[in-house]
Amino acid sequence: MKKLLLMGLVLISLGACAQTGGYKVGDVVKDFALKNIDNKTVSMADYKDAKGFIVVFTCNTCPVAQAYQDRVAELNNSFAAKGYPVIAINPNDAEAVPAESFEKMQAEAKGKNFNYPYLLDPDHVVTKQFGASRTPHVFIVNKTDKGNTVEYIGAIDNDPEGVNATKEDYVKNAINNLSSGKKPVVTSTKAVGCSIKWKKG
Repeated sequence: MKKLLLMGLVLISLGACAQTGGYKVGDVVKDFALKNIDNKTVSMADYKDAKGFIVVFTCNTCPVAQAYQDRVAELNNSFAAKGYPVIAINPNDAEAVPAESFEKMQAEAKGKNFNYPYLLDPDHVVTKQFGASRTPHVFIVNKTDKGNTVEYIGAIDNDPEGVNATKEDYVKNAINNLSSGKKPVVTSTKAVGCSIKWKKG
């Protein structure tokens, strides 16, 4: 586990010079349409009854993202029925990392029994719109009169290794705040994970 933490810290430093633009808290999100692992297109507009979304940029190969897979599934189990489903998006370029191919995504989702959509963003269009820079990187979106509004950006929690006795569940707490009609107390944290593998050129 110490190796995982060390690798995460190294990758954070590498990710510091990666994509940094994109949405800020309070911005209205443009809808997207990306291919899911079942070959069907998924967009936020498909979720007519949703109150918002937990958008997670994640991948097949990052050890930090893998360490969070069960927690992402737990988030969907806990909050999809309350109106906040998980939508996972793979931002990595498969030419740079062949293990991030669509076929490998399908195999990963099947092997781990993903209970949420796992979408491919082959040209980084949605990734750059959001401003995701690493995996995992979470954006909580809430449906408002203005549209789908960003309410939280950052990490799932402060416990990438699953051993922190003073764990803070940033995403869970933010969704619970929103479900109670309140704004999240914490709206931004630093995402911990691997830098996104961008297309060359």
